[in-house]
Amino acid sequence: MKNVILKIEKNIQVGKDTFLMRLVGDTSEIKNPGEFIEIQLPGYYLRRPISVCDYTDKYVDILYKVLGLGTKDMSTYPVGTELDVLVGLGNGFTLIDEKPVLVGGGIGIAPMFALLKKYNDKGIKPILVYGARSTDDLVLVEELEKYATVYPCTDDGSFGFKGNVIDCIKHNNIDVKFYHACGPQVMLKFLSKAYPNGEVSLEARMGCGFGACMGCSIETTNGPKRVCKEGPVFKADEVLF
Repeated sequence: MKNVILKIEKNIQVGKDTFLMRLVGDTSEIKNPGEFIEIQLPGYYLRRPISVCDYTDKYVDILYKVLGLGTKDMSTYPVGTELDVLVGLGNGFTLIDEKPVLVGGGIGIAPMFALLKKYNDKGIKPILVYGARSTDDLVLVEELEKYATVYPCTDDGSFGFKGNVIDCIKHNNIDVKFYHACGPQVMLKFLSKAYPNGEVSLEARMGCGFGACMGCSIETTNGPKRVCKEGPVFKADEVLF
């Protein structure tokens, strides 16, 4: 973990209530796809935990949805704004040596960008199942298609397959030997029941973000664990949803 001051290089809307922000500065502490950062927003007491979307040693991209006052304020921050950020938080996904299936639901698509690029660096082009409520909630699909074979699905059928990610997997006869997933908890719950051999990235309300307050603990087959410290990525068959 490292406390750094990062500057906003871009903050653009890419979908319905969804924004892509690039923060530049010393981000060398970020090591793996699936980690998160915590941003101190001016005027707010608690930091905001947000998944790393993409990163290098010199910048980090975050994909965020406006859900409350904090993220609404974030969407108005101009280029050049400096923010106090904790980087290098949490664990990340475990890359394997064969083609995996990646599953993103809603804003849970965020950490899949960096993960896809890491697999591409290994010469592997994964399958990506990307689910959302409607076409308005699917973002950056063309960018994702550069790195994966994408199977989009929407609840209302406005784009791609009509149905949820599990139905989409079965409809397209996708062989799920191992998967990485991030999205709503209900999606991860049923995904882990259908396919226990994988990893899931969880979200939780966090106080500190680095394991001190125990506020984000969840139940697992190995006892209570902290989403911010032992997670946010867990083995799918380990989590007691």
